[in-house]
Amino acid sequence: MTTFPGTARVGNFMGTHVSVDIRTALPTRELTPVLDHAFRWLRWVEETFDPDDEDSQIFRLNRGQTLRQVPELVEVLHRCDELSKATDGWFEARIDGRVDPSGYIKGWALERLSRALTQSGAVDHLIDAGGDIRVRGSASPGKRWRIGVRDPKTGVVRRVLFAHDLAVATSGRAEIVNPRTGERQEALSSVTVLGPDLGVADAYATAMYAMGPVLARRFGTELGEGPYQSLIVTRDGQEFGTPGLAAYSGAGTLLAG
Repeated sequence: MTTFPGTARVGNFMGTHVSVDIRTALPTRELTPVLDHAFRWLRWVEETFDPDDEDSQIFRLNRGQTLRQVPELVEVLHRCDELSKATDGWFEARIDGRVDPSGYIKGWALERLSRALTQSGAVDHLIDAGGDIRVRGSASPGKRWRIGVRDPKTGVVRRVLFAHDLAVATSGRAEIVNPRTGERQEALSSVTVLGPDLGVADAYATAMYAMGPVLARRFGTELGEGPYQSLIVTRDGQEFGTPGLAAYSGAGTLLAG
């Protein structure tokens, strides 16, 4: 079987393992600096947006301290406000006067990284950070990437997706609260959202998890009329997948549950 040479590297990002797998046939002298830059970018994002790091801009913002001129900070906060409106407040980065864009920032950072890799010539790649996945190009010549959607609590593979260009975000590993009550949401096992932008998919998955089963299913159905599809898993293992998931399945068919 013909394969791409490429290379891969593993590190840590926002408390989870992250891997960058590049399959484009570029010489090592080009791939090495590309990967170096990729992980410098991820470190910068974490240092800038970690709400618990006293030196981060988010921490300083929450303390009312002087901030650096960081265009990305303005971009992220503005986008979080837009996503809050799009989800009727179920995705919320501002709670009780404290800003925490964690439900968006990881997906946003990986999406930006994927675009940078493409612009550098590494057009065939997979980025995976704790189940948030971005793929572009091909895994091998003419072959789509194979993406296993795992339950973040059990590790069970719930669905296998195949795609050349797709973002997949899964919520359920970290604690997510209902922004309207402040109580921890525990009715769902996981929510996976896939579509063209990982930051948006990440925020939608966070919002749907916070909604609980009934509202999440309704919201997912509405999203499914556009480019974003979803898979909802309840605590008792029941699944609801929007029909558009079929486009990424090996068999090509999937019925909504």
